[in-house]
Amino acid sequence: MRDHDFAAPERRNRGKGRFDDDEPRFLKRGRAATPAPLESTLELDAGDAEPHPDEGDPWSSWDAAEHGPEPYPDWLVTDLAARDTELGVLKTGKEADVHLVRRAVPDTGRSCLLAVKRYRDPQHRLFHRDAGYLEGRRVRRSREMRAMAGRTAFGRQMIAGQWAAAEFAALARLWRIGAEYGSIAVPYPVQLLGTELMLEFVGDPEGGTAAPRLAQLRPTPQELRGLWRQLVDALVVLARAGYAHGDLSPYNLLVHDGRLVIIDLPQVVDVVANPQGPEFLARDVRVVATWFAARGMPAERTDPVALTELLLREAGVR
Repeated sequence: MRDHDFAAPERRNRGKGRFDDDEPRFLKRGRAATPAPLESTLELDAGDAEPHPDEGDPWSSWDAAEHGPEPYPDWLVTDLAARDTELGVLKTGKEADVHLVRRAVPDTGRSCLLAVKRYRDPQHRLFHRDAGYLEGRRVRRSREMRAMAGRTAFGRQMIAGQWAAAEFAALARLWRIGAEYGSIAVPYPVQLLGTELMLEFVGDPEGGTAAPRLAQLRPTPQELRGLWRQLVDALVVLARAGYAHGDLSPYNLLVHDGRLVIIDLPQVVDVVANPQGPEFLARDVRVVATWFAARGMPAERTDPVALTELLLREAGVR
C-alpha cells in the first residue's frame, strides 16, 4: 500500500458535516490505519563538512545525509561538487535556529536556496514542553529511554534527534501526499543529518525573502475564505495520516503565491498513540479558528468544537 493510498478502517458514528466546500480527490479517499513512524535511525551529531581550500565554503553534505522523497524536485541541487554558503539567520527559536543557505555548483550557475534548521547543543537547548509531545514515540534501547526521561546531556541530545527525525518523517509523507493530490502544502524535506534538517526555502528565491506568515497578512473576505478552506483540507489530511501539528498557529503557516504552507513540525503528535493527542489537536483547531473568526469568518464555519470532532473521526479516535 502506498503512503497516500489510505484504506479507511471502519469507524463508528462517522459524521457527514464538512467545514469547507468541495473535497479534493485525496480527501475523498480513506485514511491510513496508522501514521508513519515518528522516529528515524540517525547519528546524533552532524558531521563537519570539509571546507573548500580556496573559498572556505563547505562542500555539500548531500552524500552523508538521509534524503527526502524521490523523485527529487527539479530545483534541488544534488551534485557532490556543490558548496553550501551561509547567508544569514531566518528565524531564532527556543530549541533551534533556522539559517538561509545557498547550495551552488561552482562555475555552472546552478544553485538553490535552503532553509536549514539546526538544534542547539545540549547546554543551550530549551525543550520546555517536550514531555507531552514525546509520548507515543519510542526508541529501541532502554538506556536511551532512561536518558531521555532523566534529561541527561545525552538524553537531551536524543530528544533533539527525535524532534528532527519526527519533522523529517512527517514532512516526507505529507509532501508526497501534497505532490500527488494538492490537498496539503509543506516544504520539501531535502535532507536530514544528525540534528540538522535542510528544507525547501519557501519564498522569493531571487531576493531571498521568505514568504509571509499568515499572522502578518490582512486578507480580503474572499482571500480569508480561500485560506480557511485550504486550512481545513490540510487538517483533514493530517488527521487521516494520524497526525496533529501540535503547535499550530498563524505564525507557523506561510502564504506563498496564495497557497497556505504548513511549517514547523518537529512536535508533530501521533493522535492515536499519544494519550494527549486529542488535546493537542483540539488546541491546534482552537488557536487557528479563533484567528479566522476574529477576522470575519462566520462563527458557524469556524466552530472549533465541531471541527475538532470531525478531525478526531477522521483520525479514527471517535
